[in-house]
Amino acid sequence: MQIAQILAGYSLGEADLLRRAMGKKKKEEMEQQRARFISGAEAKGVPATQSGAIFDLVDKFAGYGFNKSHAAAYAVVSYQTAWLKANAPVEFFAASMSLDIANTDKLSVFYQDAKRFGVKIRAPDVNRSGADFDVEEGEVLYALGGIRNVGLQAMEHVVEVRREGGAFRDIFDFVERVDPRQVNKRAFETLARAGAFDSIHPNRAQLLAAADLLVSYGQTVASGRASDQMGLFAGTSHDNEALRKKMPRTESWTPTERLDEELAAVGFYLSGHPLDDMVEALRRKRTDLLADVIPKAEAGAEAFRMAGVVRRKQERASQSSGEKFAFVTFSDPTGEYEVLFPPEALRKCRELLEPGKAVALKVRAKARDGEVRFFGDDCEPVDKAVANAVAGLRVHLAPRSAEIDALKRRLEGVSNARGGEIILVSAVEGGREVEMKLPGRFTLDGAVRGALKTAPGVVFVEDL
Repeated sequence: MQIAQILAGYSLGEADLLRRAMGKKKKEEMEQQRARFISGAEAKGVPATQSGAIFDLVDKFAGYGFNKSHAAAYAVVSYQTAWLKANAPVEFFAASMSLDIANTDKLSVFYQDAKRFGVKIRAPDVNRSGADFDVEEGEVLYALGGIRNVGLQAMEHVVEVRREGGAFRDIFDFVERVDPRQVNKRAFETLARAGAFDSIHPNRAQLLAAADLLVSYGQTVASGRASDQMGLFAGTSHDNEALRKKMPRTESWTPTERLDEELAAVGFYLSGHPLDDMVEALRRKRTDLLADVIPKAEAGAEAFRMAGVVRRKQERASQSSGEKFAFVTFSDPTGEYEVLFPPEALRKCRELLEPGKAVALKVRAKARDGEVRFFGDDCEPVDKAVANAVAGLRVHLAPRSAEIDALKRRLEGVSNARGGEIILVSAVEGGREVEMKLPGRFTLDGAVRGALKTAPGVVFVEDL
């Protein structure tokens, strides 16, 4: 603006119009301003060729330019941010996540970055977490307010109730003490899905099944408290015991179900990953995880087999050919990465590239300027990719505590003549073990492995 005033005789108002025209980049306006600038400069004795060149320089700088004070300020902020991340990473991530507490996509990026930095982020817990992100014992406590659809104000109420009356003893104590107008049924169910009640009631599936019962009980207690006409036993251990007897008997979710529900509540996988139980099988099939691929790609390797759960897909049309290509975001146990599927590959793989599906894929990696980009060539269901990776599973059972019916239910519908075998192992007196091979063969994918691991009485599961 000062250049236009001094060199071409612009008034302050005219200089501001020039600034706006340069910002909008409208051709007609710019041509008018160029003519005005050159004529004004000629009146001050500046040749048209020279003033035209100066106008072009100003126009180019306006496209993306910083004055020195602006650049210096950004440099200082960048240095301070880098210093904080390097020297106080736990506090840095807690503060960054607090700033974007309502943005699930940003929280997911910070969570993955924190994992790479070795910063532990604790899952939300009604007896430990604050409404906002916090730091405790060198760890980030995930904010209750960072859970989807619960409301920051409602979670501030939960924290205040805990501060005044101490930690919640169990789920019945929780619904008795919180205001049901603040923590309604939807918020209660979302907290359960996110695992926020795990420390006082680890069976998330049972909480979802009993949500109506528990919320209704809380409303009754709250109504009595408000009217100061509570019955002799209202909100006491007598009521608790009666409520416990009404709680539906519900099997815990399998790991896959648990993570799916957690994903819906939090927006990303927080306590685990659907591919955790398949990592060894994937490695046997020479499939790499993101953390393994990055250094190999930076060293010059290009072709990889990878695996992941589809998180997002964005299709676009090529400006030249009109054909569709897609940017697909995948998640594996070590992080998230984006893959570009060109038109031909997208046509082959489109049905598999839907959010929530687990796939194995062939990619080409290109490392440049410290960044690794991926290009997809082909993909297939991850279960097919790891088929026959192991001959079978050995399931170790705790003596006298295994529930065979629960094991049977977890194996319903997974018989597969080309699958693997399952052997049950249980300790008996004298330090001996008894093995029993189940009849038939089974599909041994990640879902089956996870389901067996969480069956009552199962100590651990190992590959044959």
